[in-house]
Amino acid sequence: MKDISFILNHLGEERERYFNAVTPPIFQTSNFAFKNVGELKKAISDEKESYIYSRGNNPTTIILCRKIAALEDCGEALAFASGMAAISSAVISSVASGDHIVSVRNNYSWANILMTRFLPRFGIETTFVDGRDPENFENAIRSNTKLIYLESPNSMTFEIQDLEAVSAIARPKGITTMIDNSYSSPLTQSPASMGIDIVLHSASKYLGGHSDLVAGIVCGPREFITRLFNNEYLTLGGIISPFNAWLMLRGLRTLQARIERISATTVKVLEYLENHPQVEEVLYPLSPRSPQYQLAVRQMLRPMGLFSVRLASRDKAKIELFVNSLLQFIIGVSWGGHESLVFPALSFDEERTKEGYSNNLIRFYIGLDEPDSLISDLDQAFRKII
Repeated sequence: MKDISFILNHLGEERERYFNAVTPPIFQTSNFAFKNVGELKKAISDEKESYIYSRGNNPTTIILCRKIAALEDCGEALAFASGMAAISSAVISSVASGDHIVSVRNNYSWANILMTRFLPRFGIETTFVDGRDPENFENAIRSNTKLIYLESPNSMTFEIQDLEAVSAIARPKGITTMIDNSYSSPLTQSPASMGIDIVLHSASKYLGGHSDLVAGIVCGPREFITRLFNNEYLTLGGIISPFNAWLMLRGLRTLQARIERISATTVKVLEYLENHPQVEEVLYPLSPRSPQYQLAVRQMLRPMGLFSVRLASRDKAKIELFVNSLLQFIIGVSWGGHESLVFPALSFDEERTKEGYSNNLIRFYIGLDEPDSLISDLDQAFRKII
């Protein structure tokens, strides 16, 4: 069993190399020097294992990548400038012109745009399926399918996929499986242990944890990460800065404590919402009322802080009044930090609403606030729309 606290606080930190400082330094440099031409030639021949230029490797970033790879039980990891830089690079690395992708429906909006607007320009098609039934993935596979893209739970509606079942479908056919694991964090769900090949993170979320950085992570087998590094990573240049890598290292120190606090608070807030007359439905896989509850508890270790509700009211004015009346829940699009957030689906354009994001759908994120304080905030906002 992996030692989470050791990984978060010690793994990859060679303190004797930087004056025994408890916190790793920021190697805020673009360039690295060489003693002679021979050393330079050797480094250029294997940039993956060398420090040449921080568009490739940087010592601060390497420490971060070793920790995340260990947390995800993967061979290696690469850190990117954003979650979408990570997703785009990993997907592009897995397909070529004429290939086909099968993706879970209602995936993250910009991943959806990548698959519906960008990749078709290069002859790559995507079929979107309801991921709740593994057979839907199998039925969508074509002779040219190279990638199955997962988000479990997926965005806004939080449907989950049976990761072991999807892996069992894909692996004999030589199809790569890839998952955005941002929702769960490596401490709650381990896709690699269930047979998924590539694990992605929007590291702006739980891994950063303080709402002060934008970053992404790709984890996978060593051979995949090497190919990704030598091609999309170096060519497209969507690399994380040393400072942001350092900020994430700082955020990882508190990851266990933050998730434990968020998990406990989420349970209390959900109990209040599930029994409120103004709430029509709570969308949360780890609720005992969820039709996917048994699968959720098999794949996920604990409740996490992101969920949606459908209000009983369909009145747009009332829904907007409810959201605007919340005081501790800040209106915002991201999540994973210390602050509790609310995001209404009525913010979406009409096209996204047609995909099942009805106007009465509201996404909540539970941060580090006291549960009683959040419940009190919800209560006063509900009273304004009765």
